[in-house]
Formats: sequence, structure tokens, C-alpha cells
Amino acid sequence: MEKERVCTMTVHPLRLMPFLLLLILPDGTLSSDCPRDCSCSTPESILCYQRRSSTIPKGVPQSTKSLYLFANGIEGLTAEDFDGMENLEMLDLSQNKLTELSDRVFEPLTSLRNLDLSSNQITYISEECFQGMVLLERLYLYSNHIKTIHPAAFNGLEHLLELKLQGNQLTSLPALAMPRLLLLDLRFNVFPTLGPSDLETPNLESLKLGGVGLTSLNKELISSLKNLHELDISGNHLESFPSVLKETQGLIHLSLAGNPMGPLRVQDLQNLSELQELDISSLSLQGLPEEFSQLFPHLRKLIVAENPFNCLCTLAWFPRWLRAQSITLERTEETRCHFPPINAGRVLERLDHRDFGCPTTTTVTTSTVKSTTTLPVPVTTLLSTTRAVPVPRATDVPSNPGDNPSLLPVPASPSSSIIDPFCPSHTCLNGGTCHLDQLGQVECDCPHGTSGMYCEVHNPPSPPDFEIPVATVTADVPDISSHQVTSTSIQLDLHRYIITRPYIRGIRLTYRNLSGPDRRPIQISLPANFREYRLRGLNPNSTYNVCVSPLGTHSGTDSVCTEARTAPESIISTSPNARSDPRLTTMLVPAVAILLLLVLIAIVVGVVCHLRRKRAKGHLDLDCEPSQLELDGVKAGLDNGALPQKQPQLIIPEPAVQNGNMEYEVLLLQDHCTSNNNMSSHKPSYF
Repeated sequence: MEKERVCTMTVHPLRLMPFLLLLILPDGTLSSDCPRDCSCSTPESILCYQRRSSTIPKGVPQSTKSLYLFANGIEGLTAEDFDGMENLEMLDLSQNKLTELSDRVFEPLTSLRNLDLSSNQITYISEECFQGMVLLERLYLYSNHIKTIHPAAFNGLEHLLELKLQGNQLTSLPALAMPRLLLLDLRFNVFPTLGPSDLETPNLESLKLGGVGLTSLNKELISSLKNLHELDISGNHLESFPSVLKETQGLIHLSLAGNPMGPLRVQDLQNLSELQELDISSLSLQGLPEEFSQLFPHLRKLIVAENPFNCLCTLAWFPRWLRAQSITLERTEETRCHFPPINAGRVLERLDHRDFGCPTTTTVTTSTVKSTTTLPVPVTTLLSTTRAVPVPRATDVPSNPGDNPSLLPVPASPSSSIIDPFCPSHTCLNGGTCHLDQLGQVECDCPHGTSGMYCEVHNPPSPPDFEIPVATVTADVPDISSHQVTSTSIQLDLHRYIITRPYIRGIRLTYRNLSGPDRRPIQISLPANFREYRLRGLNPNSTYNVCVSPLGTHSGTDSVCTEARTAPESIISTSPNARSDPRLTTMLVPAVAILLLLVLIAIVVGVVCHLRRKRAKGHLDLDCEPSQLELDGVKAGLDNGALPQKQPQLIIPEPAVQNGNMEYEVLLLQDHCTSNNNMSSHKPSYF
């Protein structure tokens, strides 16, 4: 009975609180199981960060599987430091002050699979340093000062999957006979040559050789790596595209950045169709051929930063391709245009199609349809030394036959066409004449009845019941014109554009601000019966590029552009239109009417009170007379100077003090006239 009574006895929780606080740390782990200055989030994981101790912590439980000792200030290791840690699988000793590793120092760690010794000051790896670590899978030695590694240092590490040695001072590499190795990182050491005898790693998936001083890529080495998926050969001295890569298949990640390879040919990349990530930054590329978009159907990440791109019409396909294929362009801010000057310094991915200088514009005259476009230059290499197209002077550009109605265009002939590699004689069809305009772009002067980029379209004759009067279609009158209306709107005149194109059923109107940082185009669709249209919501004192084209056709077909400018705000604010704004009248009329009504009420009240005073002098009823208490209180307040001083021009009407029924808010007298029940609380002010 006594035993049962003791078992059912309860203890108040508050009495146990001090005992629990001594046993339990803030993270809920028993303090007796966690080393000093460490955190034990789980019974099998211990984190000791910035302990500021030169030795391994004592008292690590035998059940610990993960021990993190990075940035502790540890200066040396002994095998005795790891006694009792047979179950340890993960040991992180990075960012300490280790300068050497004793032989068999990790031998007690028979279950260790991951060892991180990065960012220390180790200079040498001895023969027996990693002896006994038969289960080790990942060994990280990067960012040390290692100069030499004993040829047999890695013997016995047959289960190693990852070996990271980047960022050391190695000039030679021991033969790596690791049949299971998947990742090898040797970047930023010095290995001018690497052959198949150096890497006996048949299952290697990732090989990183960036910045090791390679002058060539050993064909036998790469051919022996049948499972290679990732290759980094950036920052080396490769003067040409490695021929072995033309035959390599299965690569998913490839980095060629920072090599003096010269022009890359399309055929060099044809067998790399499985690429998902490609880095061709810092290769002095000035352009990319449009065939580039057909080479990599699986590409998801691209880096082309720090190349001096010529953002001309031949590169206009690039931003569209990135968006269409959902390709991530990394280092976007470092991918900018170098030429022409109008695009210099602009981010390539953010350019609009028209920014590349290849829109098609068409104007109609009495005898000639003039089409201007840009002839794509056939490119078969990724240009690295392409010369810029010279811009001819105005005197060098051939005269336009459409400028004079009496002159008809003549068929092109070898003697009349310009002999230029960018404007061959066979460019324009149906007798069109080819030449370069003032922007260095190719344009074709098309004979009457033809149109298109190369005069390839035969225009149908106009309906017999409609004829364009010669007097209304002249070369001097623009197809679209504009004039300022307000600081935020522009009036467009589309009469001529619509009259000269009876075949259109709708208009595509595109405009963008040339004066602001955001130059993205805005498109509007209009019916063909809109002969005038007003653009609203524009920015003041800005220049806009406005283009119109037939709705339902290609973006640049039969398009006409003009520039229009909005007026500054200061000019518009004083214009007659602003003074006669009906909205201003609508606001002023009610305000004036209310003001007049209040003045009239004040006059009436004043007259009534004046009559009542006269009656009071004749011993009549004093309805408007304030009590003596109120007057004494006001006087006392004025004499004591307790009331705030009002502005001289502010005059409080006497009836407002005396008549409690008025809807005025008189704060000056309200605090003293307590006998007035209607003034006990502030009322809304109507002024």
C-alpha cells in the first residue's frame, strides 16, 4: 500500500524547472552529451563554430556521425583526438590553421566517408596521410598551399567519388587510379599537359581544368573518358577550338571562356547538341550567327559576357531566341553592346528588334515604291575579328530615283550596281537597284508594281474605281505627321497613310519613348477609318518614335515611322487650352456659389443682431446678449494673455460668439464660454 502511494505522488512542475534548465540546452539536447562551446541539434550531429581553440573538442559522443569544426582555429591534429569516433561519417575541418597532416592521423575514423580539409595552410600530402580510410568517398583539399603530393598518397582510396584540389600550388599530379571517381577539380594549379596516364578514371563525369595553363587538350585523354558530362577548360591558352570536342558526345556542361581561340565555326559545335549549359564568355566575339539557335535544342543556361558585340541587324534574332526557348542568360549586366555607338554600353538582352537597325520602311510616290530593309550578312563563324561596316558619307550614297517623279528606275546591271560584298548585284529582284543607305544598311529601289525586302512581291493593280490623284501623293508630303496638343499627348494625322493604301483593313500603331530609360515599344490596333488619333499618357518634354503598319502583316512590312515631341509642362500650363479646361470651370463655379451664399448669410445675421441691440436699448428682450459670466471670462482670458495671438487679418464675427445656433467653429472663445451648450465640442469646419 505504501508503494502504491509513492508511485501515484505528483510533483509540482515549478519545482522541477531548475533541474531541467541545468540538463537541457536551448536547443533541447542534454548538456552532458554535447561538448563545450558546441551546438548539438540532433544526437548524431555536432556543430562547433568559431570556438577559438587550437585543439579538437573533448567529449564527443561515440554515437556522433557528423562533426563540423570549421573556423575553430585548430592548428594541429593527432590520432588520439579521434579516439572513440568509430561511427563518424562526416568530418569538416575547413577554414582552420592546419599546416601539416601526420601519417595515419585519421586511421581511427574507420567509418568516415566525407572529409573536408579546405581553406587551411597545408603544404604537403604524405604517403600515409590517408591510410586506413577505405570507405572515404569525398576528399576536399582545395584552397590550401599544397605544392607536392606523394605519388602513393591516394593509394587505397578505391571508393573515392569526388576529389577537389583546386586553388593550390601544384605543378605535377600523381597518377590517379580511381575506378569509381566521378568528379575531379584541378582548377587554378599549373598542369600545362595532362595525358591518359595521369587520369585512370574511366567513369569520370566532371573534369574541371580551368586556369591550369593548357596549350592543347589531349585527344586520347578526353576520348578515354566515355562518361564525361561536364568539362571546364576556361582560362587556358587554347588558340583554337579543341578538335577532340568535335567528336565528343554526351557533354551537358561546357565552358570555353577566356581562351584566345579566335573565330568559332558553326561546324565545330555541331556534335554538341546535348548541351544544357554553355559558357563562351570573354572570347572577343563580335557576333553570333543565327544558325547558333539551331545547334542546341536542350540549352537552358548560356553565358556570353564580356564580348564586344556588334549589335547590328545580324544579331537581332538573339534576344528573341532567348525568350522563345526560355534560356537563362547569366551575367546579363556584363553582356553589352560595343558597336554601333547608338547601342554602345546597352544590355544586349534588353534590346528591342528595332534597336538593331533593321526595320522595314515603305513610302509611296507617284511612280516608285521604295522599300528599305537590312540584308542579313551570311555568317558561318562566331566572329572575333569582324570589321565594322563603314558608314558612307552622304555624298557617297546614290541618289534615290523616287525623289524625282520624272525619273523611272532602270534595271540593275553590272555597270550600274555597286560592287560591294555587302550589296551584291543580284540582291534586288525584278529590276530593283541595290545600294547602301547612310546607316550602312542595304536597301532596294523597287520599280513600280513591286515591293518587299528585295522587290520580290508583285503588287496587284489598284481597283478601277479608285485612283490616287497625282496632286495628293507627292514625295514631299510625309505619310504620317504629328503636332503637340498637351504636355502628355500628341495628335497623329494618318490621312495620307490610309488614302495611299486602300487595301489595309486595320493599322498597327507602335510608339516608344526615346528620351527615357524605358524604351520598350507599346502597340495599339486601330481600324482603318481612324484618320486621326491622339496618343495620351505620354511623358512631358520627351521625344517619341511612332510607327504605323498594316494590321495583320509582318512587323516591318509597309511600315512608316516619324518622331514626335511632347511639350514641356510649363508651356502647356499657360496655354489657352489649359485656361479653358472645362474641368476647372466645373470646380470653380460651385465654390464661388457657396462663398457668395455664406457672405449673404453673414450679412443677414449681422442685420438681425443689429436690430436686436437697438431693441435692447429700448428695454426690449435681450435674446442676443451674452451673459456677464461669459464676457468676464473672455476678458479675463485676454487680460492674462492665456489665449494664442491670432493673425491680424482674422476677424471673428460677433454673431458667431453670441448665437449658439450658428455652425461656426470658434476655438478662441470656446474654452471660456462654458454656458453655451452648442459649443461644448468642436464641430466640423466648413472653411
